[in-house]
Amino acid sequence: MSNSDLASRVPLRFPSASATFAIAIAGYLGVNLSPYMIGALQSALGADVLTASWIVTGALLATAIVGLAIAPLCAGPRRRLVARAGLALGIVGFGAAALLPLPGVVVGGLLIGGAGAGGAVAAAGAALAAFRNPDRVAGFNGLANRGIITVVLAVLPVIGLAPLEVFGALALFSLIGLVLSAWLPAAPVHGPQAGAAVAEAMPVEIPPTGHVRQIPARSAATTRTVTIAGFTLLVTFALWAASEDSLWAMAGVMGTEQAGLTPEGLGIALSGATAGGLLGSLVLTIVGDKLGRAAPLGILLVAGGALKIAEGFAADPTTFIVLFVAWNTIYALAFMYFVSTSAALDADGRWSGPLLAVYLVGSSLTPVIGAALVEVLSFQGFAIALGIASFVLAVPTVAVARLSTRLQREERAAASSATTEEVPA
Repeated sequence: MSNSDLASRVPLRFPSASATFAIAIAGYLGVNLSPYMIGALQSALGADVLTASWIVTGALLATAIVGLAIAPLCAGPRRRLVARAGLALGIVGFGAAALLPLPGVVVGGLLIGGAGAGGAVAAAGAALAAFRNPDRVAGFNGLANRGIITVVLAVLPVIGLAPLEVFGALALFSLIGLVLSAWLPAAPVHGPQAGAAVAEAMPVEIPPTGHVRQIPARSAATTRTVTIAGFTLLVTFALWAASEDSLWAMAGVMGTEQAGLTPEGLGIALSGATAGGLLGSLVLTIVGDKLGRAAPLGILLVAGGALKIAEGFAADPTTFIVLFVAWNTIYALAFMYFVSTSAALDADGRWSGPLLAVYLVGSSLTPVIGAALVEVLSFQGFAIALGIASFVLAVPTVAVARLSTRLQREERAAASSATTEEVPA
């Protein structure tokens, strides 16, 4: 049997892409709105900053834990069911928190909504692997995510930051994702005999040829190698994400105390960082997989580490802002390469599903981690530690990226060979 699963992947089309990206945005929206959520909790409950922060952290951890736990289901025929159940929980939980500002309802609603977001994150992450050219798809996903989040972050303060607006926005995006979920790419069928049975059990993706998308069986050795590589990528990504988001969490404190950054300067830095992320997404949509993954990821992690170290020694606002924007641009591009690497390992999303949830585990705890490291190491030591972490993590990351690129090339070669054999002489 060929170990190719390229034939099981689908081209990027608007319906399936819009469903995947919208569900991913719904799952990740709480992370991006966390500062607004803290303010809304203070307004609704009269809670102090620490209490409100822990409630939001609990909701984000619920997203991460549920996403990790339920990700294996998203690599099989229950992907759409998981997405719809998670989005429905998001509508109920966040909607209740928005409409009934009672302490028990708000806290419970956020935890339920956060858990539901975990299902959305896992389903959307797994669905990213269903498309051909994972690099370009990761770029489009990043472009859609950053573009829409930028608009939401800008519009919400104008509308209002009360519980109705903030938690209502989370419920609204869950509703949008639920409406579009019918177009979410289904997981392909494993094995040549499985198609008919699964087709009878549930709807599956059927290309124009009318055949059920199938994943030909891989050899045992290849399967073991991919499994080891997948787990390595998840662990590496979790550690890398924690180091990156620790710097993000401490950026305001570092900029103010070390470089004399004003609140206006911090706003410029954060806005520039968002623009840098959009630029990185655009670059990846254009470049796709032309450069492979191993070399770009290695370069990005090393460059990102160097910029993190430099950030720790920036002594004036302008230098700090320039370094921060450059670092965040590289960070966003590396993030998307991590996503494309995980998606290329398996067309069923076995690794891209949990990858997005793994990110949230570290992300939800980085304010505490960053503050503890700064207290022990100082700003300079903190930055050096984060930079060294990037250098070390580049080694396993490049190894897995090289494997994913090789597998994708083999997929294409096998698909090309199969196409040639099917053409009548």
